[in-house]
Amino acid sequence: MSISTRPPRPDFLIIGAPKAGTTALHSALTRHPQIFSTRPKEPKYWLCGDVPPPHFSGPGDRHSQQEWIWQRERYEALFAGAEAHQVRGESTAFYLWNGAARRRIAEKLPGVRLIAVLRDPIERAYSNWMHLWCDGLEPVPDFLEAFALEEERIARGWAPFWRYRELGLYGGQLSALQQLVDPEQLLVLRYRQLVEDPQGTLNRTCDFLGVETGLLGDMPRDNARAYVAPGWRTRTVGPLVRAGARAGQFAPPQVWRRVEPSARRLLRGGSRAVRPHLTPEQRSALLPAFAEDVDLLTRVTGDDYSAWLSEKSSGSFDQRRATA
Repeated sequence: MSISTRPPRPDFLIIGAPKAGTTALHSALTRHPQIFSTRPKEPKYWLCGDVPPPHFSGPGDRHSQQEWIWQRERYEALFAGAEAHQVRGESTAFYLWNGAARRRIAEKLPGVRLIAVLRDPIERAYSNWMHLWCDGLEPVPDFLEAFALEEERIARGWAPFWRYRELGLYGGQLSALQQLVDPEQLLVLRYRQLVEDPQGTLNRTCDFLGVETGLLGDMPRDNARAYVAPGWRTRTVGPLVRAGARAGQFAPPQVWRRVEPSARRLLRGGSRAVRPHLTPEQRSALLPAFAEDVDLLTRVTGDDYSAWLSEKSSGSFDQRRATA
């Protein structure tokens, strides 16, 4: 085996957005023999700048932040196993959102290839809330109510994943990024492309990364959670899950990772509730939060994103793939 003698750093980054299909894309690229992907998938190094992450205070935040890799030596060690011919990458879906991460990446990784996957920001926010709700961490059973708490939660020091609105303001994020890097270094994909044309999207991505096309065909399913309907279980088990997540900060992170699946099963019980679509009324209520940024995104990219301003829901990854 020929081990690379190149500096131990990534050649590409999947930079966002959370709940937009980055896990599915990362999993697909990991299968390519000319690509080396880090484990863990999401080290979050460029969010930190060689200092520990802040002490976030939201449900489950502190046990989760134990897994952040913020030391340069530990980050570089993630790439040590790459062979000389492999293109190396990692996927941290918060890099696109975080201004400090964008600046660090531009300064420290000149020429790095950047991949952004964008999803209708209202659907992204709903999926984000759904993920946390079905894990038992989101205490508010109403999506619109939880969405409205964002500024309060930011002020209280909750982690980035709780920013249902901010994480979907791609126009401003890409505009700022393009001031720092050559646009030729950036590939912007749409979530719908992962669902509706997985092979074409993977070929396009491989071509962008400079590896052989035609070796990947299927896009793995995303990491959506089974829906948990509000009821007595969420009222009684949910607080226990959040208490367990808080206690998890005092144990190694792998301890909670072993417990977490059992906690989710307990929360869900035997329910096979169907995940509800966003209603036109819900989407209509949230459109003003994103309309200006969607217009900016259209100007920044030259592509038309006006369909995101519709009141009609497009559904989850699995729901869309079933009809694609």
